[in-house]
Amino acid sequence: MQLFYVPQISGAEVILNETESKHAIRVLRLTIGSQLTLVDGRGGVYQAEITDASPKKCKLNVTETVLDFGKKDFKLHIAIAPTKNIDRFEWFLEKCTEFGIDEITPILSEHSERKTIKPERLEKILIAAMKQSVKAYLPKLNELTRFADLLQHAGCTNKFIAHCNKGEKLHLKKAIHKGDSVLILIGPEGDFSPEEVLDAKAHGFQEISLGDARLRTETAGIAACHIVNLAND
Repeated sequence: MQLFYVPQISGAEVILNETESKHAIRVLRLTIGSQLTLVDGRGGVYQAEITDASPKKCKLNVTETVLDFGKKDFKLHIAIAPTKNIDRFEWFLEKCTEFGIDEITPILSEHSERKTIKPERLEKILIAAMKQSVKAYLPKLNELTRFADLLQHAGCTNKFIAHCNKGEKLHLKKAIHKGDSVLILIGPEGDFSPEEVLDAKAHGFQEISLGDARLRTETAGIAACHIVNLAND
């Protein structure tokens, strides 16, 4: 199924932006009367018919609407330090969107090697992954946030910090329950510092493990996402 993303749909007429219009008309060679499937990133799926096949401003008429498509009864928020190699972080965004994730916060911690990101590019990757995996919900991408600031404003009840420092830690799969809203912290290549772990614990975060293997940052994020989704199957 070929999906087209339109962030705000109200009423019967829809106009695709230039990028989506070009793809529909120039690449797919759709014409007046062709049927398209639209998603709004908020759970809405729409069937629509092309009424004006302009490659810059394609117009459509909505013929069918389905709301809350694929809505889950749990929420997953992962706060993760962007990797030095941005390609790895982008891979994390893509795969977690495919599995299912609600919110992502890039964090800046003590050992972070990457201190800047390009939100516009990352947003495009999330949109492409949402469309490719036939989902109707676009994950919320927050701005780059300092670790200490995130701890101060983390309101979720089920809060976890994954790290490789020594000590007894419960595996994530044993720490969560079906239907939970979950926030998981994933550190940078150099992991969270012991001080950061202590600070997180003081703010109500529980230490957790993702298994015996030492995982890359982006792999740890994807593993955490997969575990939470499996727990909610």
